[in-house]
Amino acid sequence: MSRRLLCLGAVRRLAVVLSVSLATCAVAAASASAALTSHGQLLRLAPHPQSNTNSSSNWFGYNQGTLEQGTKLFNSITGDWTVPTATQHTAGQAEDSSDWIGIGGGCIDAGCMATDSTLIQTGTEQDVDSTGAASYSAWWELVPAPSLTISNMTVEPGDHMHASISEVVADSDVWTITIEDVTRGESFTQAAPYPSTHATAEWIEETPLEIGTDAGFASLPNLTNPAFTSATTNGAPAGLKASRSSTSRTRTGT
Repeated sequence: MSRRLLCLGAVRRLAVVLSVSLATCAVAAASASAALTSHGQLLRLAPHPQSNTNSSSNWFGYNQGTLEQGTKLFNSITGDWTVPTATQHTAGQAEDSSDWIGIGGGCIDAGCMATDSTLIQTGTEQDVDSTGAASYSAWWELVPAPSLTISNMTVEPGDHMHASISEVVADSDVWTITIEDVTRGESFTQAAPYPSTHATAEWIEETPLEIGTDAGFASLPNLTNPAFTSATTNGAPAGLKASRSSTSRTRTGT
């Protein structure tokens, strides 16, 4: 099955648990193409025994919300990570994963009683096909439009990635999205209008949602640790804490 999908104004996402406001499909830059994988579309949370920690079956990493942060709104976010090595977990099975930073889409409060309906994000993809061959790429996405693969960037396991998302002017809803492969000296920047709620910030590794005939959550490959570092929001250190993490109940690596 082809894993590519043209970005068309009429394309709508599959129905998801999060209530997503419909936005105009982003126009792809010349250096990008749309992918059949949907990132950040479904934050499935389950109660976790640790105070102020939530357990997700498809997201794991860190989330900060406006109510949990004392009504703080998020106008910018940065984060670094090392692209994990993906290897096949189950023979004969295609498996996908992604690492990203984003504004929106997460838990607004510490108990995750409310979630954000918007999401702007950028990150890397680490997949294996049914033969076990691995592939790596970078992408960006404005939910609910399809994610766009950055075709002019080479991504390999072990590469140091740096990403940032920021408003050109605070509360203008015009954003600059940048992702850089520091190891290879390659970068991509895209400006885009997007009506964000500014309510949450995330540093996430995810099993993405597949769109198409075999729609549903992807299976997760074995992954080396992609720990996020150098995290900031609104230009200041984010101070990521385990007590504010969204931990996964799925397998997170070898």
